[in-house]
Amino acid sequence: MPYEFTDRGQQTLVEVKSFMDDFIYPAEEEYDEQLHDGGSNSYPPIMDKLKAAARERGLWNLFIPHLDPGAPGTKLSNLDYAPISEQLGKVPFASESMNSSAPDTGNMEILNLYASERVKERWLAPLLEGEIRSAFSMTEPDVASSDATNISLRIERDGDTYVLNGRKWFSSGALNPRCQVLIVMGKTDPNASRHRQQSMIVVPKDSPGISFGMDPHVFGFQDRGGHPEVIYDNVRVPADNLLGEEGGGFAISQARLGPGRIHHCMRSIGVAERALECMIKRSLQRSTFGTLVAHKGLIQDWIAESRIEIDMAREYVLRCAYLMDTVGNKAAATEISGIKVAIPNITLKVVDRAIQVHGAGGVSQYFPLAHMWAHQRTLRIADGPDEVHKFTIARREIMKHAPDFKIMGGSRNADEPQVFTRP
Repeated sequence: MPYEFTDRGQQTLVEVKSFMDDFIYPAEEEYDEQLHDGGSNSYPPIMDKLKAAARERGLWNLFIPHLDPGAPGTKLSNLDYAPISEQLGKVPFASESMNSSAPDTGNMEILNLYASERVKERWLAPLLEGEIRSAFSMTEPDVASSDATNISLRIERDGDTYVLNGRKWFSSGALNPRCQVLIVMGKTDPNASRHRQQSMIVVPKDSPGISFGMDPHVFGFQDRGGHPEVIYDNVRVPADNLLGEEGGGFAISQARLGPGRIHHCMRSIGVAERALECMIKRSLQRSTFGTLVAHKGLIQDWIAESRIEIDMAREYVLRCAYLMDTVGNKAAATEISGIKVAIPNITLKVVDRAIQVHGAGGVSQYFPLAHMWAHQRTLRIADGPDEVHKFTIARREIMKHAPDFKIMGGSRNADEPQVFTRP
């Protein structure tokens, strides 16, 4: 397939690579030290320096195709953004330095598309400036949230306000002091049709009635801002904080999660590339039984397999990005689900091989591989578990041969909206 990157996209990629070399890679050690000294919910001061440098170079909000990321009249397509995001995936904090990190990316996109002008001015503007952070509050602890119709948090109209009652968790980043706003999905009309019961609403984090409960760790790691339980107890917000219309939560979720899934996969290619680099460098530094580890046939096989798998994964992501740009997210739904299954699994294989080559050190905090593995493993659940995406793909394939095919226990077909939660 002929992928045609724009001149703007290619120039931005060159600039991002240069920024990574000049600022991000040299800052890794200092960032880790500051994060360790300040704690998991701290804001490493070096981020201000990196953000200022990124803004000075125009490397800011590159992820939003709806908003101009640079010179007048220019935009980055999904295809343009794919190799850029791959570079950002090589270092965990690189995306934040350019104001292009989740969950803010998805939140800014739907605020731009669905928020009132007042809400845009109050919350979208400071998010675009990188002055604050946000969280996405969708997953619930008491239900299987991979089926978003299970979501039970209530959003009830009361005059010119909405009142929220319920519990969420894995609202990633919500404990970060810089996180000031939450986008919440809940049930506005239990009697509506199955996919028109939910709505999304913007909730300031300091609203009376919000408190925090459990703070789950991920494979023992305490990620910045945590993944906490958020308790909503008679939380009131203005009615025009609603995103879109009542009952539109499913449609908005599709608009948010489609790009979010491909962004995860783009960054995962970068993770795999860095893991392969770590594997090769380590194999050239260590000897066993009289020869370098790099001389072992098995290790060379792992390196070759990794190179092949990464290149195949990248082509899959590029094809998906191309389709999203040319035929739209809905028409590319099968490919979006496909990369969401394939890419984290491929990256996990590469990271696992790199861990083996590193020996005991590979599972320790002294190398980045254990954290890489933990994050990639969560992506097999975040934004929809592998099994649900495979189910969707299989049903679409079956319906090519049996258009009237229905799932067991219901009448939903492949063209109806599918929404999955994310940490």
